[in-house]
Amino acid sequence: MKNGLVAAGEQLLSRAAHALEHHPKHVTALIAALLLCGGGGAFAVASLDPDPSSVSVRQVLEAVKPLPLTEQLQALDVHRFNLFRSDVTRASDTVEALLGRLGVDDPQAAAYLRGDATFRAQLMGRAGRAVTAEANDTHALDKLSARWAPEDDGTFKRLVIERTAANHFASRIETAPLVAATRMGSATIRTSLFAAADEARIPDSVIGQIIQIFSGDIDFHRSLHGGDRFNVVYEALEADGEPMRTGRILSVEFMNNGKLHQAMWFQEPGSKGAYYTPDGKALDTSYLASPMEFSRVTSSFAMRFHPVLHQWKAHLGTDYGAVMGTPVRTVGDGVVEFAGEQNGFGNVVIVKHNNTDETVYAHLSRIDVRAGQSVNQGQHIGAVGMTGWATGPHLHFEFRVNGVHQDPAAIARRNDAAPLSAAARPEFDRVARSMRVQLDAAASANVVASAD
Repeated sequence: MKNGLVAAGEQLLSRAAHALEHHPKHVTALIAALLLCGGGGAFAVASLDPDPSSVSVRQVLEAVKPLPLTEQLQALDVHRFNLFRSDVTRASDTVEALLGRLGVDDPQAAAYLRGDATFRAQLMGRAGRAVTAEANDTHALDKLSARWAPEDDGTFKRLVIERTAANHFASRIETAPLVAATRMGSATIRTSLFAAADEARIPDSVIGQIIQIFSGDIDFHRSLHGGDRFNVVYEALEADGEPMRTGRILSVEFMNNGKLHQAMWFQEPGSKGAYYTPDGKALDTSYLASPMEFSRVTSSFAMRFHPVLHQWKAHLGTDYGAVMGTPVRTVGDGVVEFAGEQNGFGNVVIVKHNNTDETVYAHLSRIDVRAGQSVNQGQHIGAVGMTGWATGPHLHFEFRVNGVHQDPAAIARRNDAAPLSAAARPEFDRVARSMRVQLDAAASANVVASAD
């Protein structure tokens, strides 16, 4: 058997040498053959070609003697291995529970963390904060770090606790910039928009932005269909390579009931950025489509049977059903005209946006602004409640133009954005081409994933 293997190897190398002689310009690779024979080995190298008969081949046999097992174990013992593990905090965590999930068994470290005021204030009782532990091969803690982004200022905080040379622990807080990375996502709706996003691992905040961008064209409460799909390119803000929060959507396309809707972000120098269609039509409106980021419309702009007065009357607004305490935001820039209690409205905020437009936010459980205060679009002004003539927690929202009630959905579709300037068009077209390539890549990734 051994002689047969050697003979087969020699025959293969002879053919390779013959190919090299007759076709020297077609040499494409080198091949190494190792023929093991008991305690020794045979090693040969030849250039790969169809006919290398004239190339000499040298065969080397060399015995290999491994180190004794004891010496190998001693050599391994010199090199210590550190173990890294990451997790997120839970509201119910104790120090021992958190360290246990991180694979750390270190009473000294646990005692230090229980006594460290910064660790207790920033991690204990706070859910969702990313934590990484570095432990040695005895599961003792060498270093622990936690990251969070408390403010929307482009930075994050890093708590570092590590073992010193004197075998004690020390802690410090560092501030570092978040790093923006581009991510792509693609999903097809089968049961619901959020179920599709979950399946594609697309964050809820991205879905919220998609809803806002296309809310003037797509009724996300009633007009979604099975088979609708979307591709999106968005920013992810990372800390130490880990995503902390999502940033702005850069481009998105949504196929709804056979109609394609597209948008991309573009900012002209010296002006406020906005969303445009790929051909340059501005999409932004003066008002947000909803006074809440995530909500369920329970009553549209129509006639309804009043639940308290027990009679049919015009419902001059939109009711948003939501849990008590859900934040309420102003749909546009303006000045708070009224903030207080008002008959059946209970706690109410009225915002004056310009000479003609004002919005009403009623039945609030809490008011976070005062009369005369300037507010920006999207700013929280209160929280959902059931004060006044309300039979359950919800927000009653109205839009008035010159004192006349208007359908808030129609107002949200009103496009007041400034058109793209001629000077910015070349750069816009360049960005649009780049976004098209990325959206195509996102769509292709979804096709591959579906095939798998």
